[in-house]
Amino acid sequence: MKKSWVVIAIIFTVLVLDQALKIYVKTTIPYLDGFNIMGLSWARIHFIENEGMAFGLSFGGKTGKLILSLFRILMVCFLGYLLYTLVKAKESMGLLISFALIIAGAMGNIIDSAIYGLIFSESSFHGGVATLFPEGGGYAGFLHGRVVDMFYFPLIDTTFPDWFPNRPTQPGWVPDIIFDNLPWAKERFRFFKPVFNVADAAISVGVASILLFNRSFFTEKKEEKIVQENVETAISE
Repeated sequence: MKKSWVVIAIIFTVLVLDQALKIYVKTTIPYLDGFNIMGLSWARIHFIENEGMAFGLSFGGKTGKLILSLFRILMVCFLGYLLYTLVKAKESMGLLISFALIIAGAMGNIIDSAIYGLIFSESSFHGGVATLFPEGGGYAGFLHGRVVDMFYFPLIDTTFPDWFPNRPTQPGWVPDIIFDNLPWAKERFRFFKPVFNVADAAISVGVASILLFNRSFFTEKKEEKIVQENVETAISE
């Protein structure tokens, strides 16, 4: 099979899995509800939505949301062109698969941001589930939809022991995200807390694969550039 067809198949498969699971979760599970996977307390389907970045992070309200959505679209276009050149250059299948996973993941979350606000009703905090193509229209405009997350793996869920320091009054110069995650006595500690989706996982696997197994691609390109510059310098002299 041609490498280009493998890349297309990976992107298509990730997108189908990502969107199918998101639609299932959003239309069958109440917001902030879920269930244990195979009865395991540390592996759950837990439905939440986020306004911005991967793993439930947020970014700058509505303006930040719009900027992030547009940035994602531009990045997908750039990565798509880069992937096309890599296929034409007959790079290794591992590198192509890594970029395909990153592109598919980014596209999956872009779909949420772009159209979910148009085609779904608001997810309810009171036990109801969202409706696909509601009569009154969706809950948000184009590029302002929320990203659906559902995988939650709190591998460790415990409390810090009594001999840890008690929570003091928070200094004004310490950000909440740092202060609230320090080990205070008798307070809850969970690892791993982020809730994510198939798209997030695809991006993470793709990036990790490049960093762990395909770093030689970048070093080789750098070495080729240095050699080319030296040759051009020698010729010009």
